[in-house]
Amino acid sequence: MRARALPALGLLALGTTVLLTGCSGTTSDGTASADAAASDPDAPITFATTPLGDDPGAENPIKAFAGLVEAETGREVEIVDVPDYTAVVEALRNHHVDIGFMSGFPSALAVNTGEVDSLVAWPGNDDPVSTCLVLDGSPLKSLADITPETVVAFADPASSSGYFMPVAMLHDAGLEQDTDYTPMFSGGHDMSFTALKEGQVDVACTSTIFPAMAGLGEPMFPFEKGETRSIGESASMPVAVTVLADQELADDKRELLKQALPKVFVEENADALGAMFEAMQGTEPIVDPDPSIFQPFVDIAAIADVDISDLG
Repeated sequence: MRARALPALGLLALGTTVLLTGCSGTTSDGTASADAAASDPDAPITFATTPLGDDPGAENPIKAFAGLVEAETGREVEIVDVPDYTAVVEALRNHHVDIGFMSGFPSALAVNTGEVDSLVAWPGNDDPVSTCLVLDGSPLKSLADITPETVVAFADPASSSGYFMPVAMLHDAGLEQDTDYTPMFSGGHDMSFTALKEGQVDVACTSTIFPAMAGLGEPMFPFEKGETRSIGESASMPVAVTVLADQELADDKRELLKQALPKVFVEENADALGAMFEAMQGTEPIVDPDPSIFQPFVDIAAIADVDISDLG
């Protein structure tokens, strides 16, 4: 496999009306409106990803994923590093990469542009998606203790578990951004934890998968057991994660990936895939999901009064 970095792309400029109307450039079954030609058999499958941990001594789940896809498809996989979720979507929309691995909200944003396909989706389960953590010695005991001076760290403005779901949770608790608390984007879940550990923020809102990593020496969650505690948990999500695809993805690559991806995300690969596998929430994949599966995200955004244009 190969890895490269993509030159900086403009962030995804989406207005709320685009998300809510869900313009479509796909057929009724959710596939691209025009068949793509077969690809060069020697051409790699290109996969856009945001950084996922930087510990040189730990097994990188992105590299493990690429290796497993290579084994299943017989195609080389090229990892393309981009800075954030919105850059993944832009890379797909501009046909720079073949696929991207995304959580529910950015997947909904991407699919609703009508310019990106959802190739395979994993539904959410009934468990909370997000948790808001404080250090154990914090005076904050619950969400009710948050004040306008409380600094709350979010991972990324297009993150499901690190932004949208916790913002909805805080909204439901009567707390609005910039009025009832001070939001801060850290740039990633791991950076939110670093900011919390160093006292730069009071609260770090993140995925519920991370606290279980306490005491395991996991660089993504640099805490021992008992060093943090939760002051609130979000609702569940209708879609946990999705593999998105360029609408001009060649037919042979598309079919290879639809067959291979459900075989990659299986229990025997759980340790190698780490957080990527955990994100599936133990559900069965849906191949070529109908775009309507993402409608609940639109509803959550509206209820939480989240301005989608902020992603631009």
